[in-house]
Amino acid sequence: MEDLTPSEIVAELNKYIVGQKQAKEAVAIALRNRIRRKKLPKALMEEVTPKNIIMIGPTGVGKTEIARRLAKLVRAPFIKVEATKFTEVGYVGKDVDSMIRDLVQAAVQLVRKEKIEEIKEKALQNVEERILQALLPIAQIKIKDSEDTTNNNSENNSITTNINKEGNLIEIEPTISSRDSQKERLLLTKEKLRKKLRNGELEEREISIEIEEQSASAIEIFSNMGIEGIGIDFKEIFDKMIPGRKKRKKVKISEARKFLLDDELEKLLDMNKIAKEAIYRTEELGIVFIDEIDKIAMQEKTYGPDVSRSGVQRDILPIIEGSTVMTKYGAVKTDYILFIAAGAFTVSKPSDLIPELQGRFPLRVELHSLGQKDLEKILTEPDNSLIKQYKALLRTEGIELDFENEAIKEIAKISALLNEQNENIGARRLYTVMEKLLERISFNAPKITKKRIIITKKYVSTRLHNIIKKEDLSKYIL
Repeated sequence: MEDLTPSEIVAELNKYIVGQKQAKEAVAIALRNRIRRKKLPKALMEEVTPKNIIMIGPTGVGKTEIARRLAKLVRAPFIKVEATKFTEVGYVGKDVDSMIRDLVQAAVQLVRKEKIEEIKEKALQNVEERILQALLPIAQIKIKDSEDTTNNNSENNSITTNINKEGNLIEIEPTISSRDSQKERLLLTKEKLRKKLRNGELEEREISIEIEEQSASAIEIFSNMGIEGIGIDFKEIFDKMIPGRKKRKKVKISEARKFLLDDELEKLLDMNKIAKEAIYRTEELGIVFIDEIDKIAMQEKTYGPDVSRSGVQRDILPIIEGSTVMTKYGAVKTDYILFIAAGAFTVSKPSDLIPELQGRFPLRVELHSLGQKDLEKILTEPDNSLIKQYKALLRTEGIELDFENEAIKEIAKISALLNEQNENIGARRLYTVMEKLLERISFNAPKITKKRIIITKKYVSTRLHNIIKKEDLSKYIL
């Protein structure tokens, strides 16, 4: 993260988002300022807070995607919330503190995933050892018994083990031998089994393992009561009060791997360290994207359902200004979390927000509506473009799908036209158009004998123009 310059951040965002240069540069500067802040003296560092941003633009132009990709770029905890979901204290609904609890939960999942990658190799080794133990239980018991006898006893029994082609233990017979010889035979047998195990020859073999059964879902009862977000880990409390019971079960090795891997990962993970790291990342790197903030910015009446809008703003204000929120993982300070708000602001404007909240969003950027040229670029240029996605999907059926340039232009033209005629949903219109365009090909793909299909302008016109002409129908289909 320390090496990322604003231009490099914008270049990374350009891989997934077309246009919107001003918005990209704004978030790049906000991210770079976090890096600069870390290099300041501690006394001054504590005084520097993030410059929160308001993105103004219609739906489907890339507001959420810019924030999401920014967070992914620096492995920062990220959540998207809708301002309309929150209610003023005293009303039935979601309280604003829940956004921070959700952010911490996202951070825990992020850190947990990274730690799993670090310990996965060790966990897989442990799983292999447990499977081998399950395959050689009798031999291990016999060896243990022999270790308890004296060396002077010339009648010591050991066991000779052999494996047939199917990997089954076929001989367990007593011989007169030393304890070391018995161990050598067991180790030799174990290594033969290990080799077969790694070659995948024993996947259908059944072994007996202990599986922990889930305890009664009392936590779900509390969740349904709507008190899951008060900062207490009820699940942990109930797990201690009613621990899960272990049950021995015979399963195939292929299935046992999944159970055992989960078990080993849980043993190796240090949840206290994960929680500590998650809280640090939340406080220093967390990004909260508040969508539809324009919906609570409208001039309100003194009666009716709009009465709590300014109340929601006042409740959000302390979170953005900097406060401490209690979560089940510990207390979280919100002083240095970056807040990005977004809205279309078609019937309201940022100045309709309460003055205190306006002051907490000093940066404002406007995102422009997408025209035909923008939609053409969105179809082809990003790393995750729709054209690339559909080509990859149909390639799994053995079909090579190609698009002529004129066909791509026609798709973009039709999408732009539909945005003008109906509700403007920006780039999201491309999803509905592409699905309708490739509907028959996708449906018949398993039985299509022609393995190379070229999408032409004529095909696009045939599939889509008839629907566009029927305006009433196009509103429902496209």
